[in-house]
Amino acid sequence: MNNAIEVQKLRKEFKAYSSRSGLTGAFRDLFTRNYKIAPAVNDISFSVKKGEMVGYIGENGAGKSTTIKMLTGILTPTSGQISVNGMNPHKEREKFVQTIGVVFGQRSQLWWDIAVQESFRLLKKVYKVSDQQYDEHMNHVIKTLDIEPLLDKPVRKLSLGQRMRCELAAALIHNPPLLFLDEPTIGLDVLVKLKIREFLKEINEKYNTTILLTTHDLSDIEALCERVIMLDEGKVIYDGALKNLKETLGEGKQLQFQFLEKVDLITVKHLTNGMPVKWEWDEKEQIFTANIEDSDELISQVIAQVAAAYKIKDIKINETSTEEIIRNIYEKGAVEVG
Repeated sequence: MNNAIEVQKLRKEFKAYSSRSGLTGAFRDLFTRNYKIAPAVNDISFSVKKGEMVGYIGENGAGKSTTIKMLTGILTPTSGQISVNGMNPHKEREKFVQTIGVVFGQRSQLWWDIAVQESFRLLKKVYKVSDQQYDEHMNHVIKTLDIEPLLDKPVRKLSLGQRMRCELAAALIHNPPLLFLDEPTIGLDVLVKLKIREFLKEINEKYNTTILLTTHDLSDIEALCERVIMLDEGKVIYDGALKNLKETLGEGKQLQFQFLEKVDLITVKHLTNGMPVKWEWDEKEQIFTANIEDSDELISQVIAQVAAAYKIKDIKINETSTEEIIRNIYEKGAVEVG
C-alpha cells in the first residue's frame, strides 16, 4: 500500500444549540433544546502517499483541526471511511497510536512541572521504545533541534520556541512513519521557524516520514510542501501542486516604486493611462505599486514611463505572493487550475 492516509466521503457533524429569549424561553430550554446540525467536515475525500509532505490549509472554522482529530482517532466521524497507516484510527487505537506522531501548537504533550528529559523517559515507556532505539534516534533529534541544554529544565520554564522544539522531539520518540502537525510554528520567531523547517525536511529525507501540516503561516507551506489541500466550509476546494496554483492564478507581477521626490497617486496613475495597470499606494512607506500582467513588454513600458517622469530611489519586481493568491481564491472562488 503506497498511501499513508486514505479518506473517503469523510463527514463530521456537530449539534449547535440555540437559546430561546426571555424567562419563558429559558424555562422551556430546561426541558427541550432547539438545535441544528452543522457539518464541520462535509464529505471530503483525499489520499496522501507515503513520504509526502502535504499542506492542509483553510481559514478559521474551515474544518482543518476537526479533520486532524478524526485522522488521529480523537474524534469519531459521523460517516465516511478513514484508513491511516492501513488502520482505522478508532477501532485499532492501541496499535494505531504507535505509528503516528502529533504536535498541536496550542496543546502540550509534555508534563508541565517535570524536566523535559523525564517527559521523554515517560513517553519512551508509553511507546515501548528500547534503550538502543531511543539512543540511536533521539540523540540525532536532540542535537538537530538544539534542545540538549533544555533537557533538565521543567517545561513551565521554557519559552514558547523552546517548548515547541521539545514538543516536536517528543512526537518523534518512537520514530513514527506519519507526523501530524497542527499549527506547529504559531507565535514563533523566524530563527526557531527556520530550525523546525530544516529539521522536518531532514526527517522526511532520512526516514521518508509522511507529514500532514496545517498552518496559517504560508511561508511554512512554501518551504516544505509541494502539494496543498485547501478547505473551505468543510469542503475540499483545491487539491494539487502549489506550483500549479502559483503558475495559473499568480500570473501577475507587482512593480514597486519609491521616489526621490514627493509624488501623488493621481499623477502616477496618469502616466499609465490606457495601459492595463492597477495602482496602489502605501502612504506610510511611500511605496507605489503597479499590479500588471506578467508581460516583459508591458513591464518595460511601465518602468520607462515612470522613469522618464520621476527620479526613482528604488524599484522592485515581485511575483504575486502565495498568500495573495489564496486570499483571492477564498474571496472569488477561483480554483479552476489547469
